[in-house]
Amino acid sequence: MNLLRVGVAGLNQTPLDWEGNRDRILAALAEARAQGIDLLTLPELCITGYGCEDAFHSPSVDRAAWEMLEAVAAETVGMVVCVGLPVVVNAAVYDAAALLVNGQIVGLVAKRHLAGDGVHYEPRWFKPWPIGARTVIVRKGRRYPMGDLFFEVGGVRIGFEICEEAWVARRPGAELAHRGVDVVLNPSGSHFAFGKREVRERFVVDGSRAFGVAYLYANLVGNEAGRILYDGAGMVASGGSLLACAPMLCFSPVTVTGASVDIDVNRTARARTASVIPNPAVDEAEIVRVDFDWPRREPVRAEPPRFTWELGPRSQEETFTRAVALGLFDYLAKSGLQGFAVSLSGGADSTAVATLCALSLRFALAELGVEGVRRRLGRVRVVQSTDDVGLWSKALLTTVYQGTANSSAQTRAAAAAVAASLGCTHHAWEVDSLVEGYVARVSEALGRPIGWQTDDIAMQNIQARVRSPGIWLLANIEGKLLLSTSNRSEAAVGYATMDGDTSGGLSPIAGIDKAFLRRWLVWMSEEGPQGIGPLPGLRAVAILEPSAELRPLDQRQTDEDDLMPYPILDAIERAAIRDKLDPIEVFRRICVYFPEHGPEQVRLWVDRFFRLFCANQWKRERYAPSFHLDDENLDPRSWCRFPILSGGYARELRALAEGERR
Repeated sequence: MNLLRVGVAGLNQTPLDWEGNRDRILAALAEARAQGIDLLTLPELCITGYGCEDAFHSPSVDRAAWEMLEAVAAETVGMVVCVGLPVVVNAAVYDAAALLVNGQIVGLVAKRHLAGDGVHYEPRWFKPWPIGARTVIVRKGRRYPMGDLFFEVGGVRIGFEICEEAWVARRPGAELAHRGVDVVLNPSGSHFAFGKREVRERFVVDGSRAFGVAYLYANLVGNEAGRILYDGAGMVASGGSLLACAPMLCFSPVTVTGASVDIDVNRTARARTASVIPNPAVDEAEIVRVDFDWPRREPVRAEPPRFTWELGPRSQEETFTRAVALGLFDYLAKSGLQGFAVSLSGGADSTAVATLCALSLRFALAELGVEGVRRRLGRVRVVQSTDDVGLWSKALLTTVYQGTANSSAQTRAAAAAVAASLGCTHHAWEVDSLVEGYVARVSEALGRPIGWQTDDIAMQNIQARVRSPGIWLLANIEGKLLLSTSNRSEAAVGYATMDGDTSGGLSPIAGIDKAFLRRWLVWMSEEGPQGIGPLPGLRAVAILEPSAELRPLDQRQTDEDDLMPYPILDAIERAAIRDKLDPIEVFRRICVYFPEHGPEQVRLWVDRFFRLFCANQWKRERYAPSFHLDDENLDPRSWCRFPILSGGYARELRALAEGERR
């Protein structure tokens, strides 16, 4: 029996927050010591933050990162710790992991396989480390081995797979197994997406089984740099069994999760597994040997990992709620703003945004308590001035209903009911006089009256646009961030008014479709997230048919009459944008999925979608930053690139109109 107490840390870091990042790392070390952990894995690039982007090319970042690494190393006496940072070698920047042993930096391994798709742009900043390459770097007169290495620390062999390297076909772990490695460390910066935690669990557990090792996976957590969310969810597995799971989507800036692994058991398993064929003649240049006395650990009864809500939400609705709420809370904590402002129309989108803002505080209070929230929101005045969390809710979120003659009594009442359920500060005012003023001025300039018969779209847009300056003014005065309320379905077809409902500094729901949001509102009104429960006041919105309420009420405007049914719009979007099908292929698929509508109606909807998508790329380019939630995001700055000017599928749409059939 050869027991090690190992652990993984989840850290909520911030790019270039040198002292803050260092202090959270040191807090993780202190917690690991308190838990009796000997070997600790920290996340990828945790010294600098993962999202430094082009700042990674700054020489000052390299210098500061090394300075912080030395400070962290000094605090690892009696421990073995993995820390991620960028390292410059021969004018190239590498994504590296340093192994710290007993207060010393003993060597570094650089990432071979860089993430360059989706939200990741690592090849822009880093170079891939060549397989088999090794060197010695000199810092402040001291020499450190770096490259394609593994470590033998007190007789225990330790190797690395850094984030993306566990996702590729040729995993370094397979080579490490042939070298007799006992423990694989995976420091990661793996972004949140629906269903992704389950994928990670498979490669962690399967890797530990196939390689015959203990596998330690650590991840970032929270809204690190403004757009990308990280869910934490670190894991420890050994010999094909999952031993420990870290919390998922937690509000605590530091978590440490430990487990005991038996090195001898895994060695025995490798010895009797025919497929594991070690190399008895390992090149000595590949090994960094370090003396270390591992503490003697007595066996403890292992309990199976718990899959409670603290560790992993149970449904997509719960996951969405906690992910976006965490993103909003971190944005507030890191930005220095005093809260959020939302133009609350009484519709599904603005209600969802306002609700997620309110839930961000409730989740944080449930997990961190009053003092913990006060520490996180150190620059928010109301949080520092009173313990009354009811006042916090009122002060942190301001909503405004901005009515016109085309606004219904139902949405006015719904907005008031939502605000009351959330406990926020709510205002209601009318903007008809502003609309009338602009219409009169432009009518005079044109020398003709502006009206619904001749200027339908312009008349709708001016109502949406005049709502922007007032809510911006209020947000500026109160030091708050105005949140945009557009969703992904609207973004796909440009069904939004630029500088109207797209106004804001952050667009929390631009990555999620309208059909899901409608289901989510029903779920929130009837069930709600664990620990919070339902918010019945949202039902007034959930039962309303979506409408922009920009045309006169007697026209009975609805979103789906203007566009198409939202489930069909979303299905077309997935086929066209995610799966890259052309209009005729999309038409064939939708006819199969929705046979009740008939081919001629489907043909019209597919044609409408492609024309609107191509014509409105400029709008998507101007959307406020949004949170990435899945592989159907339309954000051109982090996922879905498309030209602003294009041929617009004219040839394909002609073929569709000319009668292409299934």
